Amino acid sequence: MAINQGPILEFEKPVVELEKQIEEIKQFSHEKGIDMEEQILALEAKAHSLRLEVYKNLTSLQRMQVVRHSKRPTCLDYIGMITTDFIELHGDRGFRDDPAMVGGVALLDGIPVTIMGPQKGRDTKDNIYRNFGLPHPEGYRKALRLMQQAEKFRRPIISLVDVVGAYCGIQAEERGQAEALARNIREMANLTVPVIVVITGEGGSGGALAVGVGNRVLMMENAWYSVISPEGCASILWKDASRATEAAAALQITASSLLSNGIIDEIIPEPLGGAHKNPAEAGISLKASINKHLKALMQLSPEKLLAERYERFRNYGKYFEN
Repeated sequence: MAINQGPILEFEKPVVELEKQIEEIKQFSHEKGIDMEEQILALEAKAHSLRLEVYKNLTSLQRMQVVRHSKRPTCLDYIGMITTDFIELHGDRGFRDDPAMVGGVALLDGIPVTIMGPQKGRDTKDNIYRNFGLPHPEGYRKALRLMQQAEKFRRPIISLVDVVGAYCGIQAEERGQAEALARNIREMANLTVPVIVVITGEGGSGGALAVGVGNRVLMMENAWYSVISPEGCASILWKDASRATEAAAALQITASSLLSNGIIDEIIPEPLGGAHKNPAEAGISLKASINKHLKALMQLSPEKLLAERYERFRNYGKYFEN
């Protein structure tokens, strides 16, 4: 059952209008005592076909609209759905706690894990508190502290990534944002415990990669992952953000493109229309995929985990000679 579906996206309107028409006919049939079952069934079949056609043929930019939906599950939502006994840990032990990055220890089907990720807000007040999901340097340093703790106690690490990018304000630059991102990437590459990264929504730039160096990199069906957002790319290349659709196609940011290019290891299916249509179903798919890869990785030695992760990222990219 769909729960809290929230705002209607532009490309969804034909489906929503038809579903609204079906509900009106059902209500009319009930009130007037008229048997309209045949007409209703025909319209429901049409709505199902239309729904499949719309959602199975989304453009890159339309998928971005899906993952930016205000009701899409956040990091804390997924943590609540896939783990038990979660204890959130705070602070980077240097400056302050950053609410835009959350993490702690939990049990995943009885296995102790460290789980973390950028956290977006739900409304204006929450978004201001979470800095619209854009972590400061202390957020990334907190994530690094949690990963180093996981290394010490031999806990697997699960990183749930949904961030358009690291915060680029002057305060973040003053406190060493670039250094924090670079250090995380280096330190994650040297971890000797299993690391599973899941791009659950947006995977933008170094803000995503700084919590994205894993033995396995998985991706939700409608998520995107790129060095830059299509809007940012269009603004830089053509000085015109309205060409974001063109940029999105050129960047190949979708899960299917990234899987075919060897950037990710698996696509996690979402409910038809996106994870916000049925968060519980999305959580079940996410947990099943993480469990599968975690069981395989836990069979590997620390040396093998380190070597495999290193080779995985060394093999990124392809080139051709004429």
